[in-house]
Amino acid sequence: MLKLEQQGAVAVFRTDEPLVGDAVPQTAAVMQQATNKGQRMAVLDLQSVPLIDSAGLELLLDQQEAFEHNGGSLKLAGANALCHDILRCAGIAKRFQTYPDVKSAVGSFVR
Repeated sequence: MLKLEQQGAVAVFRTDEPLVGDAVPQTAAVMQQATNKGQRMAVLDLQSVPLIDSAGLELLLDQQEAFEHNGGSLKLAGANALCHDILRCAGIAKRFQTYPDVKSAVGSFVR
């Protein structure tokens, strides 16, 4: 289950489940609540996410678009080697700013 943690003005989303098929609608709902409330800065912590499938990739792109629509962005943090390769091979890694950990990603919003 996706959890939302607020770090200052930055929304940090955390999950330890794969971003695949059945998990995507619930994940999208939590993220959409933040964008509906006008949240502009967000980080998705992928440290404990073991896998991302095509539905998860679509979710990431849709949510990035939603945050950009609000004048902000969605940054990714802590992706394991497999998830990083999936993002790269799918050709969407360039759409996201990625960081080794949440602290770096959150800090990047103040620079």
